[in-house]
Amino acid sequence: MNPNLSAFREPRGVMRILQFVFAICAFSTICGFAGKTTITACAPKQKEFQFEITYPFSLSSMPPATVICDDPTTGQPKPKEDFYMSGDFSSDSQFFVATGVLSFLYCIGIVVVYAMFEEKYQSNSMLPLADFVLTTVLAVLWLSSSAAWANSLSGIKSVTESSFITQECKNCTGAATSSFSSLNISVLLGFLNFFLWASDLWFLYKETHWFKMRQESAGGV
Repeated sequence: MNPNLSAFREPRGVMRILQFVFAICAFSTICGFAGKTTITACAPKQKEFQFEITYPFSLSSMPPATVICDDPTTGQPKPKEDFYMSGDFSSDSQFFVATGVLSFLYCIGIVVVYAMFEEKYQSNSMLPLADFVLTTVLAVLWLSSSAAWANSLSGIKSVTESSFITQECKNCTGAATSSFSSLNISVLLGFLNFFLWASDLWFLYKETHWFKMRQESAGGV
């Protein structure tokens, strides 16, 4: 069976390629992220503790840092303090990644349909309808998961700020966190993916029997 590439000379085929590429970019920026928060504690002899910030961003489940400072007047150790990072943002990050993976897999599947079964796609009214409905579902998932992940990223930034950490840890004197620029990009890519999937609905709608029936009725008037 020879592949039929006619769909890829149309917007619906081109959009699938773009969706495939940007879905990979979106979830890989989260899964590949590796940052850290360095906390300084004790004065005047400072000590440092590091927390690795990685996917799926379940910060509260990380092992605590045991802070033991010396009393500057007596030189004796103060009572130890176990400091835990706050917040579990795993559900939203996993929701975002799952949306990206599902979109990636769907693009592969529908590209195969376009290339190998284009004649059936055009002759069977259920295939374009299913394509339209599934694309609608994925567009909604991109919007909801991107909004949820944007909110969680804001939370991650809040709980890793120096002011928040020094408020939660009485022996901590400051904190520095690596850049979240790649995670900021992931949010932008999430909303870009929503735009790509939502804008593709018009081209898919034109392949459904709804549009064709409307055209026939309009032509018959």
